[in-house]
Amino acid sequence: MQPLLTLKALYHRGQESIGIYFSHNSAITHQIKIIKGAKWSRTNVCWYLPLTKSHYQELVRNTAHLAKIDTNALRQYLEQRKVRLPSPPSDKTTQKFTTNTQASRLAAAPLSTQNLQALNRFVEELKLKGYSSSTIRTYRGELLQLLQLLKQKPVNELTPDDLRRYMVYAMEKQGISENTAHSRLNALKFYFEQVLGQEKFFWQIPRPRKPQQLPKVLSERELERLFAAIRNLKHKALLFTAYSAGLRVSEVVHLRLADVDSGRMQLRIENAKGKKDRYVGLSILLLDVLRAYLLKTNPRPEFYLFEGAVPGAPYTSRSAQLIFHQARHGAGIQKKVSFHVLRHSFATHLLEKGIDIRYIKDLLGHFSIKTTERYLHVKKEELITIVNPLDALFAGKSWDCSGFIDET
Repeated sequence: MQPLLTLKALYHRGQESIGIYFSHNSAITHQIKIIKGAKWSRTNVCWYLPLTKSHYQELVRNTAHLAKIDTNALRQYLEQRKVRLPSPPSDKTTQKFTTNTQASRLAAAPLSTQNLQALNRFVEELKLKGYSSSTIRTYRGELLQLLQLLKQKPVNELTPDDLRRYMVYAMEKQGISENTAHSRLNALKFYFEQVLGQEKFFWQIPRPRKPQQLPKVLSERELERLFAAIRNLKHKALLFTAYSAGLRVSEVVHLRLADVDSGRMQLRIENAKGKKDRYVGLSILLLDVLRAYLLKTNPRPEFYLFEGAVPGAPYTSRSAQLIFHQARHGAGIQKKVSFHVLRHSFATHLLEKGIDIRYIKDLLGHFSIKTTERYLHVKKEELITIVNPLDALFAGKSWDCSGFIDET
């Protein structure tokens, strides 16, 4: 008898999610873990995914052969928003779903017709103004948090004092972080000022001070161990690319073959965060590594520099992150760092080698020099000759396909 997989609406960490509940099953767990965006919630004792049609469809594709999928609770919630999902494989057999969890779960409160219309108009305005899908998803989740508390009270009738009290409630009772508070205020500010056209009164609501967190950085010796722990040529090329150019994980996996300009020794980063294009330098060593990778990989990438199982489709950010964490564990690095530490390390090492911070700002694609100035607090005092940090890492060492880069 197949196990039962129950899907429920879940509001977690500032966004609507699909809560996935089932009795322990390693095969199902594996199929969920490989979905981009899948995370485990210790609070709710379940796996969860962003509440989008594409995530739902991938979840059904991955698990329909392993379990009977109960979507009744999820569909009931979506009816409030008038969103329809395709049906999973039909099954008339009902099974009782049991769980030992005692964790609290946030029930998705239905919205009034007026507030649902307000939410839809809010999303439409964000799209018309060209906000990114991630920002729209975040802002929508923040406004929805307020709308679910209001129940039948129209959001349009709230006053500045109401919003002030709401933010105090969110911080004291819901325990949101300073960063989440800023995000929520930005979403509410957009709704009341951009959608409703009300006067700018949000200056009356003080913003909490964000914690001044310094970027985490790996030393050059730690990076050597990290790269040495990778045996797969494609994986090594991917992490080399990220470090040598200070790229975000999304920028690495969306690099196209055409973005590698060996004539000018540049990489073109297109439509990055903030919808900005930029050029970064192409390391001499990286170019050799990429040429070896493209020569030996089979099948050869068709469009993107790093492609997954589907030809012509980019490698997923989650896969790239898994590669990094496997290398970190293999290198015995105990620091709790993510893929993004390669970007932090790139910036810090450039500062240590004497490169002007204004140049690093452009390489990283920062809007403000203040963002880049964080690295001034983590760089070492001694400054040396300016070279690409990847080339410096392996200076004086020879390289070929039989050398320190091995093919799987």
